[in-house]
This record gives sequence, C-alpha cells and structure tokens, in this order.
Amino acid sequence: IFCKRFEIVNLGRLQAAIDAGKIDLKTRIDGATLREAGLIKGRWDGIRLLGDGVLGARLDIEVDGASRAAVAAVEKAGGTVSIKGGAKPGRAKPEPDDAQPSAS
Repeated sequence: IFCKRFEIVNLGRLQAAIDAGKIDLKTRIDGATLREAGLIKGRWDGIRLLGDGVLGARLDIEVDGASRAAVAAVEKAGGTVSIKGGAKPGRAKPEPDDAQPSAS
C-alpha cells in the first residue's frame, strides 16, 4: 500500500527519443523533459533509469534512481547522472555522509 511506484526509462528508449529529435541534449534532462518526449506518462512517485539498450549521446540527466549499469553507460558516453536525494546508483535510500559509531 505504501510502496513507491517508479516509471522505468531504459537507455535504449532514451536514445531513440534523442535520435527522433524529441530531446534536446543542450539542456539537463529531467522528469518534465521525459514527459514532453513521451517517455513517461501517468502519475509516478519517481523515475528510475535502467541500462537496457545502447546509449551513444552525451547527456546530463536527473532521476530518482538508476542502476549501476545505466550510470556507467551514461558516464562512458561522457554524460552525468544526478540522483535526487543523494542516493547512490542501485540504492533506494541515501547513505549517511559519515557514519559515526555509537558511544557505549
């Protein structure tokens, strides 16, 4: 009941939208950009980027989650992936900056 629902965007679909001219690579890609390009529809709690497909374009994208494979592919193409909330790729929650052991 309380789980979050994420829209999945694969690299292959993202590249197809770029090739079709639906996404401008000069600007940062975010949820609004993906919605305008027709890659996401409906109401979702966030967007998760997955590494299925081939990406050849350099892009800067902001998503709520991403697989390690997707981040590696974007970085290999010269782009960047920003994950909202500071979570690391492949993780659902942000990690604490400096985990301090508790004093006993």
